[in-house]
Amino acid sequence: MNLSAVIITCNEERNIGRCLDSLRGVADEVVVLDSFSSDGTEAICREKGARFFQHPFEGYAEQKNRANDQALHPWILSMDADEALSDALRASILRLKNEAPRYEAYAMNRLTNYCGQWIRHSGWYPDRKVRLFLNDKARWGGPAVHERLNLNDPQSVGFLPGDLLHYSYYTVEEHYSRAAKYAAMGARALFANGKKSHWWNLIFNPAFKFIRNYVMRRGFLDGKAGWTICRITALETYWKYRELARLSGSTKNTPTQV
Repeated sequence: MNLSAVIITCNEERNIGRCLDSLRGVADEVVVLDSFSSDGTEAICREKGARFFQHPFEGYAEQKNRANDQALHPWILSMDADEALSDALRASILRLKNEAPRYEAYAMNRLTNYCGQWIRHSGWYPDRKVRLFLNDKARWGGPAVHERLNLNDPQSVGFLPGDLLHYSYYTVEEHYSRAAKYAAMGARALFANGKKSHWWNLIFNPAFKFIRNYVMRRGFLDGKAGWTICRITALETYWKYRELARLSGSTKNTPTQV
């Protein structure tokens, strides 16, 4: 079982070294497709032996598919630059490489670090992701922000013990900034699909998102970080529908803040 680790990057010098180090001894090659970073991302990737390519960013799904096309091996381990393999997940993948895989794809849990704290609730864990798969049996697709992997056979998915470690946000300000970016992208995607925003979307959708994550998914157990995560997640939903309302020209008489 030979596999290619595939990563897309843009200005990831803060994270990419940790990601690449965790893949050493697991991946038979590492492919990095970069969106013309202006920091030290390229130098770090080349220093650590990755096959490095560049292409303008046209969307997450498009970029990941393009990166997969550069892989030399049939199995793909898809990673984000701000992720790394835990020791337990490394061991699971190495065991699988020494066996005959029973499935066409494998899922794993993702554990997120938020401003130095590991988050085990708030709708963030277990954040199960299919990240190991046969290249000719899957293709990335879906919305602009939260791309998804479309499998030829969704039933042929195994599970690997161990966590995919996700170093998401280093500061709360960074979370606010990225939430605003994702809200704008999500609104544009909804607008392109003919969706419209109504007054109830700006009230009930954010409220439901907060209650679901903070109460039903026990975000309160994550302490102050859980409160912050659930609040910003709800705020991102509000921003998304507010921007959709603006795009669709239906901003009249809609609330302006939460």
